[in-house]
Amino acid sequence: MTNNLLLDALISLIPPALVGVLFWVMLRSILRADQKERDTYAQIEAEERAKRTNALGEQP
Repeated sequence: MTNNLLLDALISLIPPALVGVLFWVMLRSILRADQKERDTYAQIEAEERAKRTNALGEQP
């Protein structure tokens, strides 16, 4: 009986664990995409700032 109880407990923990892993993967991908977008935006801003500075004849 103890083996059945242990097996039932382990089987009942599998679905919540899988949902937790799925949530973690989704959240990680969202956060990584956001970070990549912020990095790209910062790079574009730096390029535009450099163009504007050079067009005005100022030193960077």
